[in-house]
Parts: sequence; structure tokens; C-alpha cells
Amino acid sequence: MSSLPLNGKRIVIADDHAVVRMGFRLLVEGAGATVVAEADNGEAALALYAEHQPDALMMDVAMPGLGGLAALERLVARHPGARVLMLSAHEDVQIPTRALRAGATGYLAKRADPTELVRALATVARGQRYVDPALAPQLALAQLGGAAHPTDSLTDKEFAVFLQLAQGRSVNEVAATHHLSPSTVGTHLYHIKQKLNASNAAELTLIAVRAGLIEA
Repeated sequence: MSSLPLNGKRIVIADDHAVVRMGFRLLVEGAGATVVAEADNGEAALALYAEHQPDALMMDVAMPGLGGLAALERLVARHPGARVLMLSAHEDVQIPTRALRAGATGYLAKRADPTELVRALATVARGQRYVDPALAPQLALAQLGGAAHPTDSLTDKEFAVFLQLAQGRSVNEVAATHHLSPSTVGTHLYHIKQKLNASNAAELTLIAVRAGLIEA
């Protein structure tokens, strides 16, 4: 039993799809871990992490409300030693770059093989850095100043606001999610549109879809 890669590790899973969470639970428990809690949004992930203090948190980038990136930022601010494996269905380098910069211990695309997910989680639970092998070369090129991404000019806060607006959320909804005033979100929106040369929300959505950040 002790040879199982996740033997004795306590894990929290955060994903807004119940079927996905079930699959993750079966996979990591089969590798020896105990799933101590499940969350379906960023706010719940923060609360459950504080309650259970797990060895690692597996968290999806795209969730309702706060979202994975914003939740990660708050989590690391409150728990600097948190070990977080971020997961995403999207393979664009912008999201892993920002996730790792925000304090994620590891990043893995959801299309990865189950054995790779277990390996990634075990690495993160040990406190070691993990980067999806399929994305590592692209991330390295991006660090060296490769082709500019259309959202490179956005700050991390602007990027988080941009993702939510591109998904159709209103300024007031984004403000409530991030505990900001609507006028502050409006200021972010103004700068986002200026930087991306977009005139309305529909164009922001189109930019996000073309960049592979959200699904059409």
C-alpha cells in the first residue's frame, strides 16, 4: 500500500462539474489519497482549504463566480505555503503562465493521461514544481519573448476581469465576485478595451475565443 504515489495525502478537489470531480476522486483515491472535500466554485475552494488544510488542492481554472485564477491569488495571499495544482481544458500559454506567476505549484491540461495527473498531483503534494510536459516548451519560448499574445499587455487583475467579462458576466457581477466597486471594474474595462482595441463586450468575447481562452 505504501508504494502508492499518493499514499496518505489529503486532497481537496475544486471543479464545477460533478462528473469530473467524481472521476478525479476515483483516480486519486485509487492512487492512495483521501479526498477530504470537494468544491464547485472558487469561494467554496477557499473556505474548504482553510477548514481542511490539505496536502494539495486540485483546482480548475474555469469555475463560476470567483474563478480559479482569482481564487488562487486569494488562497496564496492567505496561505503562502499552499500547494495547488491548477487544471484547465485550454492549452494556451497565457493561463498557465499567469497561474504559475500567481503562485500555483503546478499546472496540467485536462487532456493529460490519468497517470500523468497522478504524477503531477504527487509532485505538487511534495511541494515540488510541476509543469505540463506538453506545454513546457511553449512556456519556455514565451519566457524568452516569443510571439506576443493579444492579452500580454493586461495586468493580472485586468486579465481576470477580462476573462469574466468575455464569458458574458456584467460589470456588477464581476464587481461583486472580486469585491470591487462597479466603478473600479469599469475603469479596468476601459483599460482592457484600450489595450485590446475592442469597442464592446462582444469583441472581448471574440478575442478570448480566438486566443483559446474560452470556448465559443
